[in-house]
Amino acid sequence: MEIIPAIDIIDGKCVRLTRGDYRQKKEYNTDPLEVAREFEDHGIKRLHLVDLDGARKKEIVNLKVLERISHYSNLKIDFGGGIQSEGDLKKAFSAGAQQVTAGSLAVKNPLMVINWLQHYGPKKIILGADVIDRKIAVSGWTEKTKLDVFELILEYRKHNLKYAICTDVDKDGVMQGPSLTLYQDILAKFPDLNLIASGGITTIEDLKSLKKMGCSGAIIGKAIYEKKISLKQLEEFL
Repeated sequence: MEIIPAIDIIDGKCVRLTRGDYRQKKEYNTDPLEVAREFEDHGIKRLHLVDLDGARKKEIVNLKVLERISHYSNLKIDFGGGIQSEGDLKKAFSAGAQQVTAGSLAVKNPLMVINWLQHYGPKKIILGADVIDRKIAVSGWTEKTKLDVFELILEYRKHNLKYAICTDVDKDGVMQGPSLTLYQDILAKFPDLNLIASGGITTIEDLKSLKKMGCSGAIIGKAIYEKKISLKQLEEFL
């Protein structure tokens, strides 16, 4: 299982939100590259980079952050936030993203995202499945749809989807543990899916549980910044 730290960007700075609420923002570092390099120094290979300004404005805002991290580190970056068109997608790849996460767009414009899967290949596109009570949430988690997470994954699996990040919104940023039962149920239904768990991961024991059930990756955010999990612990886990 890959350990994938998250860097969320507002105004070019490294921040974390609680349950996606921009009013509950906490700034941790003014230089995301410094944070990324520290991750890399401890054996981390991948990074989940989210342009929160872009997600809110529906256009990529913090492209220079992506460019700097990709240029000055060897981290494999998956990037999300503000991607609304193929032009945006190409900008992200040109700036150094190895993968791009499609969240709200995968619900609102599935034909476009399916076309990307077919054109760029399933290793380049990640489905961002954000859930509230197992229903998909979109528009920065402000809108809960009637679409079941299993329905969304099934539809994209028909088009050779291989990677999905599933975030339980109610767990995100509150450090009370991940949605283990949800991930168990997803993997039971889609055993060949590369499922990346996100939201609520707080301890090394959480990581061990996710690894044991078969998750291919785990995204960790606030637990690192609040020092609930140390980078030394992650190095040892890896």
